[in-house]
Amino acid sequence: MPRPGSVRRRQAGVLVVGAAEPELGSWLRAAGHGTRTAANAAEALAALDEEPAELVIVDREPGGLDAPAACVALREDARLGGAWLLAIAGSSRRRAAEPALDVGADDYLHRPFTRTQLLARVRTGVRAVEQRTDDAVLRSMLATVPGAIYRSAWHAGQRLELITDEIERISGFPADNFVASTRRTLWSIIHPDDLEAVRGSVAGVADGERTFSLEYRIVRADGAIRWVLDRGQLSAGPGGRMWMNGALFDVTERRAAEDALRRREIEAARTEELRASRARIVAAADAARRKLERDLHDGAQQRLVALALDVRVARARLDADPESAGPFLDRLADELAGATAELRELARGIHPAVLTDRGLAPAVAALAGRSAVPVELLELPEERLPPTAEITAYFTVSEALANVAKYAEASRVSVRLAASEEDLVVEVRDDGVGGARATPGSGLSGLSDRVGATDGRLEVESPPGEGTLVRAVIPLSG
Repeated sequence: MPRPGSVRRRQAGVLVVGAAEPELGSWLRAAGHGTRTAANAAEALAALDEEPAELVIVDREPGGLDAPAACVALREDARLGGAWLLAIAGSSRRRAAEPALDVGADDYLHRPFTRTQLLARVRTGVRAVEQRTDDAVLRSMLATVPGAIYRSAWHAGQRLELITDEIERISGFPADNFVASTRRTLWSIIHPDDLEAVRGSVAGVADGERTFSLEYRIVRADGAIRWVLDRGQLSAGPGGRMWMNGALFDVTERRAAEDALRRREIEAARTEELRASRARIVAAADAARRKLERDLHDGAQQRLVALALDVRVARARLDADPESAGPFLDRLADELAGATAELRELARGIHPAVLTDRGLAPAVAALAGRSAVPVELLELPEERLPPTAEITAYFTVSEALANVAKYAEASRVSVRLAASEEDLVVEVRDDGVGGARATPGSGLSGLSDRVGATDGRLEVESPPGEGTLVRAVIPLSG
């Protein structure tokens, strides 16, 4: 039975042409070779129409061509391009066989010869034909592989012994630039930023993993950057020598498609989150309007209605008892001042007038002045910023300071607002108990929605026992 992984072949077809010894055919058949005979080159070529021949034994034609001339006639037929031609020379002198070798014979056998000599030459020819066939099949298979197949000698500094022409399409460098070169190697085209990672993977193979598969960038001859997939396997040879056999594939388009898909997925997720964020903002705004309506109805509106009634009472007192109207009017003035203060406080929650009139820095300073916890202002923008950025930054500081006062148990707070050409960074840091989270429905969650609606981002760092940092990055354009 054949060994696992071995290849079984049919016995080679042998064609004997010319006036060869009669026993020659029986020797070949006894050795298992399918053998046919032809009296001359013309009959041999006709026989090829029925069945090909891997090995042709050529002797002189009876009354016709000598062996060299018959070899010439046979070699002109393309069907024998891969066959092995064994010429029979009529003399034991080498120069008698040289004409056949010069005109296309692969080997010769001079007379007299024995059965053993004949079969030995036939076996040599058959192996040569098999090798030619294997080489042709391998070249054909390699030509269909959409990658560069390579073999490097690890025992000789990983010098390339073989690499297919596909490497030129991938790298821009011809294959012969790489073979046996110490200057142009696969290492020489790896992108500098990826070189260390590739060396680490190769070191793992040397330590016993035997195989690797990784993707990295290369720099082409024209300077373009391409992504490649490199798959290799380490194989041992005699004398402790080691080879790496591998394949290099250009995966730039696949990587680009994957990156594009990933960006689309991220954008879709971001769009969905933005939609949900805006829905939460609308809901929060509706809730805020309802609260404002209740506050106006239960607070300032009731006071103003009562004041309107008191004004009528004051008018009646002026007519009936002018002297008692003075203190009553004083009380009305106090009530009006209180109603005014209450309306001002409500208006501050909607949009602070100081922010509109004077800008972000004075508005944040006013917030710091009203804070229940001492606030240190580390940095404030000197110039006016886009209105959306200013109002978002203002409410970020306002919400953060409110949370500090309610939950942080802090002794101090620092506020920093740093503006660049691209964005405004808002940082509010306290030394409180930490543990703050932007849970659904919380003030921080609503603040995250507000910042996200500007294409910004909100980060909350609040390890337990180590205070809280609220950091918002707000774009200044778009």
